[in-house]
Parts: sequence; structure tokens; C-alpha cells
Amino acid sequence: MTPTIRVQEGPFDIAAETEALTRGRTDVGGIASFVGVTRADDGLARMVLEHYPGMTERAIGAIVAEAARRWPLTGCTVIHRVGPLVPGEPIVLVLAASAHRAAALEACAFLIDWLKTKAPFWKREEFATGESRWVEARAADDDAAARWSAR
Repeated sequence: MTPTIRVQEGPFDIAAETEALTRGRTDVGGIASFVGVTRADDGLARMVLEHYPGMTERAIGAIVAEAARRWPLTGCTVIHRVGPLVPGEPIVLVLAASAHRAAALEACAFLIDWLKTKAPFWKREEFATGESRWVEARAADDDAAARWSAR
């Protein structure tokens, strides 16, 4: 399996990415997907995501490799956006393909849980008031990722 991993500023096309993942394939029985979207919490005007090019893609690659080690994936796509995003804009796309739905669903959940905690992104929230703040790690995200460590 050769995964698709991209970190980009522009939007992604879910239908086109799904089609690219399955084009010419007969070994895909199920595709699980997750799309993360920017929320408008507490008057958020925009969120700015930063990363270190190269380092971030390598970290995502390691997360995808771990998913492929745990589940029989036939394909995988992870696209994460960076730069300024306004509420309602998609941030991340995860597609996990397998011959069977259970593996695709579990791998997709694993991928997003580990992306939230192990991929090096920095998020700054900017508000209509002119205030801004860096987003701290959340215990709930750590707990979600930790459930996969026991497996």
C-alpha cells in the first residue's frame, strides 16, 4: 500500500480523493472517512494552523504505517490543511480502505485519534475581538489516543 499524505493550504475534494483511492481497485470492500471542520467556538473568527514542512509529513507517514501494521489496509489518504481557516472550512480528511468494513472503520478512528495528538501542528485561534491564543493539548484527545496504546 502506498498512502497519499499531503499537508496543504488549499481545500480538498472529498469525492475526487475517494475516487483516486479506489480507481482501478477490486480489493476495496469498505472505505471509512473522517472530515474535521473548523468550529465557531466562542466567537472564533479564524484558526491558523502552522507546521514544519517535511517533519509533519514524516510524522503522519509514521502514523499511517502504524495503522497499516495493525489493520489490513488496501489504501489510505490523509490530507491536513494549514494556514488560516474560517469556521465551516474542512481542516483534515482521513480515508481508510480495506477489504472489510471493520478494519476500515477502526483504522480511520485510530488515524484521527493519533493525528490529533502525535502530528506536529500548532493552532492559534483568532477572535473577532482581536484577541488570539494558542490551542493547548486537550486531555480528551490524549485519552482517545491512549485507548489505542493498550491494543
